[in-house]
Amino acid sequence: MITSYKWIKDLVPGLEATPKDYVDAMTLSGSKVEGFKNLDEDLENIVIGKVLKIEKHPDADKLVICQVDIGKDEAIQIVTGAPNVVEGCIVPVVLDGGRVAGGHDGKITPGGVKIKKGKLRGVESNGMMCSIQELGSTTDMYPDACEDGLYILPEDAPIGDSAPKYLGLDDTIVEYEITSNRVDCFSVIGIAREAAATFNKELKAPVVKETGNSEDVNDYIKVQIQDKDLCRRYTARVVKNIKIAPSPVWMQRRLAAQGIRPINNIVDITNYVMEEFGQPMHAYDLNTIEDRQIIVKRAENGDTFTTLDGQERKLDDTVLMICDGKKPVGIAGIMGGENSMITDDVKEMLFEAACFDGTNIRLSSKKVGLRTDASSKFEKGLDPNLAILAINRACQLIEELGAGEVIGGVVDVYPDKKEGNRVKFDADKINKLLGTDISKETMLSYFDKLELGFDENTSEVIVPSWRQDLLCQADIAEEVARFFGYANIPSSIPGNSAMSEAVPLYQKVKKIAGKVARINGFSQGMTYSFESPKVFDKLLIPEDSDYRKAIVISNPLGEDFSIMRTISLNGMLNSLSLNYNRRNENVRLYELGNIYIADKLPLVKNLPDERMQFTLGMYGQGDFFVMKSVVEEFFHTLGLKKKTIYLPDADLPFLHPGRKAAIQYNGKNLGFIGEVHPKVLSNYEIKDRAYVAVIDLKTIEEFVDFDVKYVGVPKYPAVTRDISLVVPKEIYAGEIEDIIESKGGKMLESYALFDIYEGAQIKAGFKSLAYTLTFRSSENTLKDDDIAPAMKKIITSLEEKNIELRK
Repeated sequence: MITSYKWIKDLVPGLEATPKDYVDAMTLSGSKVEGFKNLDEDLENIVIGKVLKIEKHPDADKLVICQVDIGKDEAIQIVTGAPNVVEGCIVPVVLDGGRVAGGHDGKITPGGVKIKKGKLRGVESNGMMCSIQELGSTTDMYPDACEDGLYILPEDAPIGDSAPKYLGLDDTIVEYEITSNRVDCFSVIGIAREAAATFNKELKAPVVKETGNSEDVNDYIKVQIQDKDLCRRYTARVVKNIKIAPSPVWMQRRLAAQGIRPINNIVDITNYVMEEFGQPMHAYDLNTIEDRQIIVKRAENGDTFTTLDGQERKLDDTVLMICDGKKPVGIAGIMGGENSMITDDVKEMLFEAACFDGTNIRLSSKKVGLRTDASSKFEKGLDPNLAILAINRACQLIEELGAGEVIGGVVDVYPDKKEGNRVKFDADKINKLLGTDISKETMLSYFDKLELGFDENTSEVIVPSWRQDLLCQADIAEEVARFFGYANIPSSIPGNSAMSEAVPLYQKVKKIAGKVARINGFSQGMTYSFESPKVFDKLLIPEDSDYRKAIVISNPLGEDFSIMRTISLNGMLNSLSLNYNRRNENVRLYELGNIYIADKLPLVKNLPDERMQFTLGMYGQGDFFVMKSVVEEFFHTLGLKKKTIYLPDADLPFLHPGRKAAIQYNGKNLGFIGEVHPKVLSNYEIKDRAYVAVIDLKTIEEFVDFDVKYVGVPKYPAVTRDISLVVPKEIYAGEIEDIIESKGGKMLESYALFDIYEGAQIKAGFKSLAYTLTFRSSENTLKDDDIAPAMKKIITSLEEKNIELRK
């Protein structure tokens, strides 16, 4: 939906917001604006001028020298080659330093074209006279403009005034994204009503007056609706003594701003009313309507019909047609027929404004291969009460513009009248729903601006039929929210007691697990909780292992889905295998799924313990330590403050003997990590190293701590010490780090392993580990004497473990 901002301001007097402020406010109040364009944004310093005198150019046959009055003390000289320039003509003139939108060929130049005074074939020229194309428009939108030459303005155009303003180009076109349930906003009046409510101004909608002579329209036309399910209302009026002529300039300008080409007064009136009220209309030559009768009925299968555009359309019995006594004259809601079109010779005209079934219009439009402005509005589902208002408005314009004589009365076939509905109003409930404290009076003031009534006796909001989106109290609450201002509604937990509790801890942990995995390049997978007993053999799990104590399903889909899984590795390895055999080179997957542990088999009363497992798997780029870094990041994000222990001697038969570890924290097993055993990889047809990690989220919940305390940037510098150690191979780095942590004291800020070496320079059975230790005080700059005691304690404790300083 697009609207002219000038048209909106005409309907909402006192609206003085800039286009930018207007679109921002409208978006915040619920009428989302997609964008806007100032028609004169590339037009600058262009005035109306009058050509006083023309002389031939001395050195060019096709150029002339013009003296142009621009409303100042003296005329300016302009050289032009325009073929239609004559003395006394009034034209748009861009002055020195001004800009036009583009060239005479109609091509728009972003930012416009700068015009400077200069010389043309040796003769000074102080500006340029413009065509309509150079002003950024076309002869389609300005039918009185010359196709190939200057735009000659009317004789009464005020000399020296702004040409863009005179031509209606001082306007802003605003494009909205209107949801399908707000049919009322597919009209200029509907948008203006929203603007009036948004800016707290009064809507000045056009007053539709009674029209018509003393004759009776029923003597001219009869209307019958055969398919009432597809046509809810049909109204018709007749106009005689038609006078086809151009529509007035003000109407042409408004239609052009809406992107509609002005044609003549009759066609322009129907288009104008369609834009104004959102109600499509159609006009027929009454003398082509046989038997002076309109019948609304379905087409027959195999029928064909030639529409106004000259195309033959194939029909079936789902397409609704407008017919006269003998033939179809229009496809309902889409386009009229060539056999009843308005011509320049028309004497009597039939005006139609109807309401058709939106779904049928949409489907029919697809079937006949024709979508029009009218069908796009009908398919939204129009308010049938709009039809009578629109047809009377059109007839009013017919009389005001002198386009014909309106016959008195209206034919109105309206089988089932649609009324507005009522919605119960409870200010307290609305405040509770929104989390606000808005008074009842304020809410009612919003309703009044939106033309919603209120019944004090029943405490009901009276919703007019054109607001088809207001069906319940939640809809009413939304109206309150958008005009109170979403930005003014404080953040709060919903008032419903079932929702007011904080998000459960397990949900937070699960969310963090997924986030950490995705940040590290893992994609989520999902696998079955049902598995085959053969899984245990594929994973090399011993016969006496607790993993084999699985719950058997009473009615399995088959042996491959006969037990509930007790370990999540099978699903992960199947997923990795599938990717590997489809030649995906680098794969990282994670799953958040349950395993099912029974306290006793078979199950009698107690349900199994469902434990959420955070399972990570990868192959390709990465190794054991990459996987470990992901696990450590997860623990860090959960706020685990103590040191995590990795036990390499754990009984994990499905993992590589030298590249595995059970994960412990505060004495409890959290899961495991490692490289998958080569035999297991072979069982899953994976011919590359693969790494997995499994964390039990239920166990980790008791250690989660989101109470993060931040400290300021250190004021004093750190002191670092490097130590290189000769360590027996059977001692793990974690044991050394435990000693460093426990003996380093309060000033030990951090430590890091930066080198591991085994080789000829190290004695057999030993390895070399090098650490950087960082010390810092929050009170002063440290000296050697301050950290010497801590270093001595660390080295002494290491020596007790047969660990030596490397010389």
